Amino acid sequence: MNPGHPQGGHPKGEDKKGGHPGGGKGGPPIDIDTEALIDVREKGAEKDGERQHCDRRLFMQLTAFGNVTDTDALIKALKESGIDCAMYADVNDPKGIGLITMSEEPGFFVTTLRDILNKAPFDTLTQKHEYTMMGRTYAIGHEQNLEDWLVERSKRVATNADWPWALWYPLRRKGEFALLPKREQGMILMEHGVIGRAFGGADLGHDIRLTCNGLDKNDNDFVIALIGKDLFPLSKLVETMRGTKQTSTYIEEMGPFFIGRAIYQSK
Repeated sequence: MNPGHPQGGHPKGEDKKGGHPGGGKGGPPIDIDTEALIDVREKGAEKDGERQHCDRRLFMQLTAFGNVTDTDALIKALKESGIDCAMYADVNDPKGIGLITMSEEPGFFVTTLRDILNKAPFDTLTQKHEYTMMGRTYAIGHEQNLEDWLVERSKRVATNADWPWALWYPLRRKGEFALLPKREQGMILMEHGVIGRAFGGADLGHDIRLTCNGLDKNDNDFVIALIGKDLFPLSKLVETMRGTKQTSTYIEEMGPFFIGRAIYQSK
């Protein structure tokens, strides 16, 4: 839960804050705290007087398939596998499904899940590669229960039988957002947070937010899921978010959207 900092020395003549003193010949000092840079633990809010740290994360992947003629066989195979997952009937394809799978161990996706998808009854399906999305949970520093947020909350949202409807989509921000002062970034994101909490508090829609930097073939930044008991409020939530400064000004691209209703959710 609270592992120590990664250990590592600094070669002689190298400044741990800047790589090389002076930034090279005649150059200005480079003010980078490399020790903080390589501390890749997630950080949450203070708890009992200490900042929370956690090195656990949940990886989630959506895959979509067509040519499905027997969903019962797919459900049976998923139940027997025992994996954490949810399967959706695709609103836009009468023979389509979407499968969200999750694990703390990224090797799961190239071992256990790979084996499941390469044998019956999944091996006869046609994968829709344009809908493949993968991301991981992350913290922004305000989480009151950090480990639960990183590992358990997204599982609960994806597998809640009272919330069968789901919209999954990737998005990419414009580079200009990263250059804004942190305070201005925070104010822009706060607008989204207020809207999300209002919809969640009214049980109209609940979100899953995953970062996918370096995990997405199209170089997207995030994978987002909006999940709830009815479809209309999720559509309304997307519409409401379109009017925010972040979406209207700093989003480069959104989608494609996968829209589905759960036909199986693991316990």
